[in-house]
Amino acid sequence: MALSLENVEALAPDQPSLDAARKLLKAGSWPALASNDAGLIWGECQGSGSTPYRVVVSEIDAGYKCTCPSRKFPCKHSLALMWLRADGKLSFGVAAVPVWVNDWLSRRRGPTVATPSEGGSKASIEAAGSGDPEAKTDPKAEARAAVARERNRQEREDAILAGFDDLDLWISDQVDRGLAGFAAHSAQACKLIAQRLVDAKSSGLAARLESLPSRLFSLPEAVRPTATIQELGQIRLLSAAYRRQSEDAEALPAGLKADVRQAIGWSISREALLADLNALRVQATWHVVATLSEVQPDRLRRLETWLWRETEQDAPRFAVLIDFVPVATGAASSGYSVGDRVEAELVFYPSAIPMRAQIARSLSGAVASDDGLEIPEQSLSDAYRSYEQAMQLLPWIDVFPLCIRGARVRRHGTQLFVCDSTETAEPLALPLSPAQFSLATPLLSLDTLDAIGLWNGYSLTLSWAQTELGRWVSA
Repeated sequence: MALSLENVEALAPDQPSLDAARKLLKAGSWPALASNDAGLIWGECQGSGSTPYRVVVSEIDAGYKCTCPSRKFPCKHSLALMWLRADGKLSFGVAAVPVWVNDWLSRRRGPTVATPSEGGSKASIEAAGSGDPEAKTDPKAEARAAVARERNRQEREDAILAGFDDLDLWISDQVDRGLAGFAAHSAQACKLIAQRLVDAKSSGLAARLESLPSRLFSLPEAVRPTATIQELGQIRLLSAAYRRQSEDAEALPAGLKADVRQAIGWSISREALLADLNALRVQATWHVVATLSEVQPDRLRRLETWLWRETEQDAPRFAVLIDFVPVATGAASSGYSVGDRVEAELVFYPSAIPMRAQIARSLSGAVASDDGLEIPEQSLSDAYRSYEQAMQLLPWIDVFPLCIRGARVRRHGTQLFVCDSTETAEPLALPLSPAQFSLATPLLSLDTLDAIGLWNGYSLTLSWAQTELGRWVSA
C-alpha cells in the first residue's frame, strides 16, 4: 500500500509517539534516506548517541524495524520515516538494499502489522500540524482512525496467535531434545524463538525468553533442569491463557486477563492508566524499601522502586514503580533511596495481584528517614504461604515481596539462609541471593531480625532489616 498520513496516524501507538515523530521531520535528523523499486524505504536517524538508529519500512504492508531500544511499536523513528515518505518533502534516492535491511527481510515471516497500545486516542496528523481547533475534532477523521486502529489491533491479535503456534512447536522440540541439557544451548535456542515472537508482536514474551538463559545460569547447576521445566511451563501457560481470553472475552477474570496481555506485550500508557476511573488508587505514606537496576537484553535499563505502607486497610501493602531508560544514557537511578518516605496517591495497573503502580499525585517530596517500620507479626512460614497464595492467582509471577518478623540468618557451607527463629511444625529456610553473601554475613551474629525481602522463586534478596544493632539495608 502507498503510505499516507492517515496510515501513519493509525499505526502510531499513542499521541506522544506522533508528537515525537513530528520533531524528526527535518533533513538534519536523517543523514541517509533511500528506497528501492520493491517498496522498501530505509534510513539512518541521528539520535542522542554517536551511532544513528537504522530504520527500515516496507510500504507494501507497513512492516517496520528500528534499532532503537524503544518499547513502543512503531517507535518514533519508524513513524517519522513513514511520515517523511507520505509527506514527500524529502527525497528518497534509489539505492541497493544494504546488508542490514536484507537481514531483516530474511527474518520476516509474512506481513508485519501495527502494534497499537490498548487505550488512548490520537489527534490526527493534519490537526497536530495546524492551529485549527476544528481539525483536531474532525468526526470523520476520528471515525476513520478508530476503524484503522481496530483493524490493526485485530491484525496484531492474529499475528500473536500465529507466533504461538511456532512457540508450541519450539517447546515440543526442546522437550524431545531433553531438558536436562537445555541450559547449555539455551542462548542460541532462546534467541531464535525470541526473534520470531518479536516479529509476531509478542514483545513481552520475547523478552522473557531472551532473558531465560541468564536466569538459568544464575542458579546452581543442579537446580537448572528443574528451573527449566518451571520456566518453560510458565511460558506455555501464558500462551494457553492468551488463547483462552482471545476465544472468550469472559474466560478469565478482568485482573488476570490484564496480566496475561501485559505479559505478552500489550501495554497501557501512563495517560490511559491515570484516565481510568476504575483503576485502584491508594493514598498513603509510602516507605522506599528497595531500589533495583537491571540491564535487559533489549539494551534498556529497568529501574524498580519498591514501596511499602504501614497503614492497614483493604489495599495493597506493597507497590513497585518501574521505569525504563536506554543504557546509552549511562548510569541512571529512580531518584529514590532506601529509607525515603513519600506521601502520594498511587494508581495501580489492573492485575490479579496489584503491585505495579504509577504516582498519580505526589503530596510531598521524598524525605530521608531513619525511622523503623512497624512490620506486622508474620513468621517466615506465614510470609511464604502468602507467596504460595499469590502463585495460585498469578502462576508466572516473577518477584514477590516477603515481610518477615522474628527471622534469623544461618549459614551452611557457602550458602546463607533466612530461617524462622522459633521451632514450627514445618520449619522453613529460604536461600539468600549469593550476591549478598558478603553483605549479609554480619547478620549471622544476630539472634533475630525483622526484614523485607524480594523472593524470585529461587532465592531471597534482603532489602531491609531491623535489628537490635540498628537498620540494615542492601547496598
